[in-house]
Amino acid sequence: MIGVYGGTFNPVHYGHLRTALEVKELFELEQLRLIPCRLPPHRDEPEVPAHLRLQMLEAAVAETYGFSVDRRELDRAGPSYMVDTLHSLRNEIGDTPMLLFIGADAFAGLERWYQWQRLFEYAHVVVMTRPGYAGSEFSAFFQQRFCADRTQLSRQSAGFLTFQQVTALDISATAIRELVAAGRDPQFLLPDRVIELIRRHHLYQTPVHHTGN
Repeated sequence: MIGVYGGTFNPVHYGHLRTALEVKELFELEQLRLIPCRLPPHRDEPEVPAHLRLQMLEAAVAETYGFSVDRRELDRAGPSYMVDTLHSLRNEIGDTPMLLFIGADAFAGLERWYQWQRLFEYAHVVVMTRPGYAGSEFSAFFQQRFCADRTQLSRQSAGFLTFQQVTALDISATAIRELVAAGRDPQFLLPDRVIELIRRHHLYQTPVHHTGN
């Protein structure tokens, strides 16, 4: 199985990296693709250029076995729709089971995503939750696809919905950007290699616009 973990990664931090490592191990993934988003459909475009967010992500995971940074959304024009990303991946990997990992907040707004139903044609959707998560009532669409046993995901290429609790590190990219803009030290919130790139390129020095994680 391969996993897909997308985001603006502006900047990548230990909240992203810890959950990525946990789901890679829990689902026994052959590979986890971290896919930086060029142009988010549901939020403002990040002020930091895509190539620098890519550099930070590559630096963060360079020595982590099984992690791969995939730049396909950066090379594609227009909004970075996940359904297009999964479609292109599916064309490459054939019938290999593929898991799309999203957070609980993203899942709450999933029905506003572009062609969201088609995500399940290409991948299983795994919602990463914090301890104590209590989801709302699911629509019939989600109920039909719910799977409580994650071992079943390896038996077909796509189509299931499942939930997985992960370690809750209360770190936000917005807070990191605000720290840096205020001249404070973000050490221990993100890898030193990423901090080095932030300092080298003088990133996040201006007042912060809230563009999420």
